[in-house]
Amino acid sequence: MKKFAASLGTVLVMLGAAPAQAAEGVTARTILIGQNITLEGGKNEYGQAALAGMQTYLNLVNARGGVNGRQVVLKTLDDDNKGAKAEANARQLVEHDKVFALFGSIEGGPSTAVMKVANELKVPFFGPMAGSPTIRRPFQPLVFPVRAEHREEFRALIGHARSIGMKKVAFLRADSEIGELHLANVRLICKELGMELVADLPFKADTTDAQYQKMVDQLAPTGAHMMLNHGSSGVYEKVIRMTRAQGLRTAFYGVNSGSTQMVKRMGELSHGMIFAQVVPSPWERKTSITREYQEEFARFKPGQDFSYGSLEGYMTAKALVAALKLAGPNPTRESFAGALQVATLDINGLPAVYDKTNRQGLAFVDLAVVTRESKFRH
Repeated sequence: MKKFAASLGTVLVMLGAAPAQAAEGVTARTILIGQNITLEGGKNEYGQAALAGMQTYLNLVNARGGVNGRQVVLKTLDDDNKGAKAEANARQLVEHDKVFALFGSIEGGPSTAVMKVANELKVPFFGPMAGSPTIRRPFQPLVFPVRAEHREEFRALIGHARSIGMKKVAFLRADSEIGELHLANVRLICKELGMELVADLPFKADTTDAQYQKMVDQLAPTGAHMMLNHGSSGVYEKVIRMTRAQGLRTAFYGVNSGSTQMVKRMGELSHGMIFAQVVPSPWERKTSITREYQEEFARFKPGQDFSYGSLEGYMTAKALVAALKLAGPNPTRESFAGALQVATLDINGLPAVYDKTNRQGLAFVDLAVVTRESKFRH
């Protein structure tokens, strides 16, 4: 109890003292939540789907009376997948719109930019849907992710390859500080599992086709049994096509980011690929959360397909509402962040766990293989 009190005290100092009657973003009837998310003017399919899932759950909650009698209102801005714009959006939401908390970004770069603002302006940041290690390490007292991070996806993918006799690993990742952190995690996992990292393939945003071909030429003599990626589905697709054109038999594994879009674009070339997913199958009815999501999403967004993105958005919004309930009948930023210092949010039996030293959120990672019909089978 003393340790918890000390941890809570640290968060209260970070947030600063504020009178309960003047809680930012809270009125007698509403709680205003600020969201920066990558929509790219409607071009980003995952962002659009995630937002639809969030809207579905919040609509359900508000129809049932909201949280302690208050409607949860979402103010959404589009960062266009640019860190600078994400930072500007977050500042506008906090300083101009006076939101209660920041919520629900996607992509590592924009999420890290929002986190910077959250820490500077001392505002809780809940539910960044990004796998970047920077969201969790070093420890971020005001940041509360829900989905599992890429590190756990890497572990599941490399572990699967090991289980079927593979030993040599290739890793495609951004040539950036975050990419280096992902590389360190892959090296550590390979060491733990007795695997060998035989190829580190960094790329920049302006990499040319000739440079991609050079990466494939670098891969060929390593005899890599499997390759996995750190996001960047468009880059990964290009490398896969070049690798197959050269006749290499490396097995391709992928993280969840952009997996649906990759399969659509690649067609039969994606068949047999294995992807890590941070939510259950949105098409199967094997879990309680999926059954609930399907029923509500079909009612709120008739005609729209189920997807990983909308299920993740639904689950993230559900976790947000659970956290808001913990903040009490008269929520403040202090009571919200304080309640999450040691808390487990129940998402239909899936626990999102937070404590004073670790913001794990969900530990859930599942594997899905792409079938001959270009479907995901879990």
